[in-house]
Amino acid sequence: MQVRKAVSNALGIVLIAGCAVIPGFAQGQYPPPQYPPDNNQQTQYSQEPAPPGQYPQYPQQGQYPPPQAQYPAQQGQYPPPQYAQPPMYPPQQLDQMVEPIALYPDGLLAEVLTAATFYNEIPDAAGWANAHAYLRGDALARAIQDDSLPWDQSVIALLPFPNVLSYMARYMGWTQELGNAVLAERPAVMDAVQRMRQQAYDYGYLRSSPYQRVEVAGPGDIEIVPVSPGMYYVPYYNPYVVFARPRPGFVVSGAIRFGPGITIGAFAPWGWGAGGFGWRDHVILVDHRPWGHTWANRQQFVHPYAPGPRVEHHEIRREYEHERHEDRRDHR
Repeated sequence: MQVRKAVSNALGIVLIAGCAVIPGFAQGQYPPPQYPPDNNQQTQYSQEPAPPGQYPQYPQQGQYPPPQAQYPAQQGQYPPPQYAQPPMYPPQQLDQMVEPIALYPDGLLAEVLTAATFYNEIPDAAGWANAHAYLRGDALARAIQDDSLPWDQSVIALLPFPNVLSYMARYMGWTQELGNAVLAERPAVMDAVQRMRQQAYDYGYLRSSPYQRVEVAGPGDIEIVPVSPGMYYVPYYNPYVVFARPRPGFVVSGAIRFGPGITIGAFAPWGWGAGGFGWRDHVILVDHRPWGHTWANRQQFVHPYAPGPRVEHHEIRREYEHERHEDRRDHR
């Protein structure tokens, strides 16, 4: 009897310990770890909004929207909620809202926050980015120019980052709330980012690395910038880990991983000239200028990028496939 009781107690301890180390075991509250994606895999993605009040899980490896002859979003598919007053979010909810992106480098984070305010355009842009995922650098910039894409420059600026666009398109409920929060209470959103960065820094997770520099200029002013100007690496991390006190013996250095480097020099015409934040003044900077899209002018805000009629070119893909064929022949 005593042996049976001891075995039962031991199994209970093991079960409790196992639950404690699995992020999101209780009610799916926390997203699973995020790892650099395998760009050779593609899976179907859902356009359904995330449940109200819940924030999205991280995309698993290779979760891009599949190529489609008809891009998934039509004009007005995600109409903005009709608020009598600007939406107001408590600090705790804003903290949860920004957790998935708070550790992005400043330039990329600025593009994500501004693009979220044009959430109607995100699914269409994600489909285009996936359909043109074979292009990089100058070739991708040329395709953007040739196709005269009709989206805001902040959305176009994310086309070199198909994983980020895919994530935003997959969780449109979260993207809409983020965009509305940026429009209605930008200082509070920026303060939430700084709170989460401070937590990750205090717990030892947020540090300079070969991929990015972490510069602490003072309270509420933690900047994350690329080590090599113009070369961005998307960080992948689990908020359940990096925003919590590490367990004894846990190695914090491996908690944040990075995807492949992405050069953004060719995309300067779409807001990558110089972007970031004036953290103390609560300003988002795009091309050295304060970004002016707010809740009050959201209906009249004019895109700074004015393309011509939308067209679709396919000769770039044929050229690319020919180059790949020739490259394979050279390596035989």
